[in-house]
Formats: sequence, structure tokens, C-alpha cells
Amino acid sequence: MASLNYLWEHRSKYSFLSKEFCISWAKRILTLKKTLSNNNRRKKLCKLGANIAKTAEIGIVNIGGKKSNLSVGDFSFLGKVEIALHDKVTIGNYVCINDGVVILSASHDVLDPLWQHKKSPIYIGDYAWIATNAILLPGVKIGKGAVVGAGAVVSKDVEDYSIVIGNPAKAISKKRVGLLNYNPCEFLAANNAWLK
Repeated sequence: MASLNYLWEHRSKYSFLSKEFCISWAKRILTLKKTLSNNNRRKKLCKLGANIAKTAEIGIVNIGGKKSNLSVGDFSFLGKVEIALHDKVTIGNYVCINDGVVILSASHDVLDPLWQHKKSPIYIGDYAWIATNAILLPGVKIGKGAVVGAGAVVSKDVEDYSIVIGNPAKAISKKRVGLLNYNPCEFLAANNAWLK
């Protein structure tokens, strides 16, 4: 959730006791528990070393490893996501990562007789959309505006504005529109209660 200060400073303002005023404050009160919970989750991760923008929305995440390896940009949304932080995971601005996504920055080398751990950073560009239950494997770069389809397993880089699906993920011929101008956090009810 965006920080409480951000929500307060950017809140929609209506005439006192007008219909709009009453509706907006009713929504704010009804979503207050979720707002506080998500805000506290972001703050806790930041205290542990993560670099998370004050406007990012952090859902119920399971993040293992060194929290200082995590960076999340402005207006990005993480749903119920699992992230293994053996190496850096950098998430750009306006990124949407849906529920069930798994981001793995390390694995074991199956060609190594000692089955040693190998790790590589993961980068997710601005306006990327990682759909439900996708898996990102170590070392991948997801380009700006790229879409990773639901359930896709990404083991190689994804070009800007590409759409990949399947296991292993492969690009389809269709590309995403090149001019993106949306905020995935605006779609969330708790944010709408304050900002719209």
C-alpha cells in the first residue's frame, strides 16, 4: 500500500458531509485494516533492508533471503508472491505481479556432480506484467512493458513489450502496445478509497 502520508497528501477532497465526502470516508474506514496491514508490511521489509518505494503496493508476500537484495519501484504491485532473494531482484516502476508468482534468484546446477548452488540477479522492467502463477528463474531480465502469461516458466530474457507464454516461456507474434500509461495500484479498492 502506498504510505499513509502519501494517501493523506493525495486524497480526494470533498465538501464536508456532502454525499461524496460520506462515501469516500465510509470506504476509507472499511478498508483501513487492509491499508494499515499492507503499509506495515512494506515498512517492515524496508527496516530489514529492502528498498521499496513509498507508492508501491506489497501484498501478502513470502520473501526469503537477504531483504537488501530487493528493490521495488514506484506504483508497482506485488500480490501473493514468493521471492527467493539469494541475489538481487529489481522490480521497476508500474509493474504488476499477480498472485501465485514465484521469483527464484538461485537454483542448483544439475550438471555439477556436487549439485552446487548457483545464483543470478533478476530484473523486471517498468510496466511489465507478470501474470498469475508464472515462475521467473535465476538471471532473467523481463523487458519494459513485457507480459509473462499465466503459468509461464521464464528461463531466458524477455524483450521489451514481448508477450511470452508456456513452459518454457516462448514469445508469441503479438506485441504489447508501446505507449503505456497506467498505474496498477489505482485498481485496488483500498487505494481508490483515498485517491478517487
